[in-house]
Amino acid sequence: MSYDLFGNPDPVPAAGVRPVGSLSDARLEGAPLPVRMRPRTLEEIVGQQHLLAPGAPLRRLVSGQPMSVFLWGPPGVGKTTLASIVSRASGARFVEISAVTAGVKELRAELDTARRELERGTFTVLFIDEVHRFSKTQQDVLLPAVENRIVTLIAATTENPSFSVISPLLSRSLLLRLKPLTSSDVGDLIDRALTDERGLAATVTLTESARDDLVRMAQGDARRALTFLEEAGAGATALGSAEITSEIVAQAVDRAAVRYDRQGDQHYDVISAFIKSIRGSDVNASLHYLARMLEAGEDPRFIARRLMISASEDIGMASSSVLQTCVAAAQAVQLLGMPEARLTLAHATVAAAAAPKSNAAYLAMEAAIADIRAGKGGDVPGHLRDSHYAGAQTYGHGRGYQYPHDFPHALVAQDYLPEDLLGAQYYAPTDHGQEAAVKQRLAWAAEQVSPRPPVG
Repeated sequence: MSYDLFGNPDPVPAAGVRPVGSLSDARLEGAPLPVRMRPRTLEEIVGQQHLLAPGAPLRRLVSGQPMSVFLWGPPGVGKTTLASIVSRASGARFVEISAVTAGVKELRAELDTARRELERGTFTVLFIDEVHRFSKTQQDVLLPAVENRIVTLIAATTENPSFSVISPLLSRSLLLRLKPLTSSDVGDLIDRALTDERGLAATVTLTESARDDLVRMAQGDARRALTFLEEAGAGATALGSAEITSEIVAQAVDRAAVRYDRQGDQHYDVISAFIKSIRGSDVNASLHYLARMLEAGEDPRFIARRLMISASEDIGMASSSVLQTCVAAAQAVQLLGMPEARLTLAHATVAAAAAPKSNAAYLAMEAAIADIRAGKGGDVPGHLRDSHYAGAQTYGHGRGYQYPHDFPHALVAQDYLPEDLLGAQYYAPTDHGQEAAVKQRLAWAAEQVSPRPPVG
């Protein structure tokens, strides 16, 4: 007789029903600690209390109410666990596929089987892990089955579905966002695994400092916490110790993995934090997010491009040389590659974060664009038009233009803006850094040409 994930005898599958996936293939004996400790009921779930209140969607789903849901959250917060609980509680036929390995052919076959089972009165719960890896074609294949409730879809993703799932499929499903586990949640889970018969069954103890280390390195990921605990427990046993210490944890766990996804939410959130830290002149925070991206394998060329943008958007004329530094860093990244390029990126990041800030040039460009989009900006004044081609002077082009270099300080009073924008002020320099000198220069230049005589 075979046994299910939780050590219970496997039910005899109905004709034509083939359980698939890690939930059904896992066995209690020899299974990893995170699998053995997977909750069997909603009451055993750690965290996610915002989704577990009476009448909440997860409660209704477990009670058998058909609905398709997307479970969006970081790794190790219970997405696969919730699918397993639904499958056990609903009594429906359960099929698990991974978007990493399943193609259109496999997906169509499972949906055809689900359609036949539904005709016999058997509902199917289809769990798709890593759904963000499904192509648009695969998602299109899935859409009719979800719309007609041929299957109850439970799709798990670590990335924001808005970036990776087609709108028609999202609109026919309920999106539930799972939160990272708190340190208290992870600590409770570790304590439970230490004593539970499915876990380490009180074969070892854990010092307070080692417990703190495991909680910190887990970073809100239950699977990671239990994996680290299992490795530390094995390390203690190998050393003949009945106690897991911080030293044993450090030996068993080389370092905490960086949670980051290069195509989704973390990618956008971390780069946003990086730029905002530079804008806020926090050098240490800027370096933290730079290190976080590089350790996670982010493309250094992407980081270099964002540094160049920041140099013009947030620093601008307050320290014009920062743009030169960032451009040089981008070129160096191309020439050096990783890991050496991290030093150049750190150089540019510190220069950008420590520099005085001004967004005056950025705001000036936005204001000028706003006027153009509003329909402002008439004909180019005649004295500024090109007069170098034959016949241009016949039309008055260039007539009355005054060449600034013929006047003291290369300044002369004449209009440059179209008539309907005369007097427009886009650029408002600040007193920050080098821009203070720019502000003084512009004020002085304005005094030299005021008042303006009319154009002849």
